[in-house]
Amino acid sequence: MSTVRKPSYLVDGIAQVGACGLFLLQILVAIPSSLRHIKETIRQVWFVGAMSLTIIMTCGLFVGMVLGLQLYYVLSIFGGTAALGTVVSLSLYRELGPVVTALLFAGRAGTSITAEIGLMRATDQLTAMEMMAVDPMKYVVLPRFLGGVISMPLLTAAFIAIGIFGVQLVGVQMLGVDQGSFWSQMRAAVEFDDVREGLIKGVVFGIACSLIAVFEGYHAEPTAEGVGRATTRTVVVSAVLTLVLDYLLTAFML
Repeated sequence: MSTVRKPSYLVDGIAQVGACGLFLLQILVAIPSSLRHIKETIRQVWFVGAMSLTIIMTCGLFVGMVLGLQLYYVLSIFGGTAALGTVVSLSLYRELGPVVTALLFAGRAGTSITAEIGLMRATDQLTAMEMMAVDPMKYVVLPRFLGGVISMPLLTAAFIAIGIFGVQLVGVQMLGVDQGSFWSQMRAAVEFDDVREGLIKGVVFGIACSLIAVFEGYHAEPTAEGVGRATTRTVVVSAVLTLVLDYLLTAFML
């Protein structure tokens, strides 16, 4: 009597992690020889970074405004509304700025990268490149990976700046918090370590989200359904990995 082997999701997950790690090593090895494709990398920075500014700035503005409203009424209970800028700015620098930016990046740029590379796989464009002695790892994968890594810290900085502006708009202009106290307490409380923590998280999240996007696209099944599943996995895995890395980085830095 033959037995049917049941799929082991744990083993498959570990295998995927190992394959992703080997894929990252291949990317790192290919970086020096891919400098001749610098124009393609710049184009990807524009596509991934500049084209994402609209959603990043819009979400940053409203996240800051919502935080300003919520924390103002909480702090007013204790008579500490002057500390509104301090609390929100620390939250944006340390946690909300990098995390929300990474989630938005995965939803907008990550899915686009995965779908683009996946369609190139489905239409045999990657195979054609290999037949013409053009390494798709250097010309297709690496520029998109570097574009995400370069863009992510810049998008994080833009999100934080617009978020603080949103807090100032609600707290100072609408709710009447003293402008001098708002900015002076913020400058006194926010230190370089807080800014550095946000930028480090932005870089790490950029590496993680970009790696997942190019890995899923490059290894997508060459069908329309396979590309769709790869795009979905990019969003899910990127979101979960961002939150896990955020906890690990926060625990390490504190």
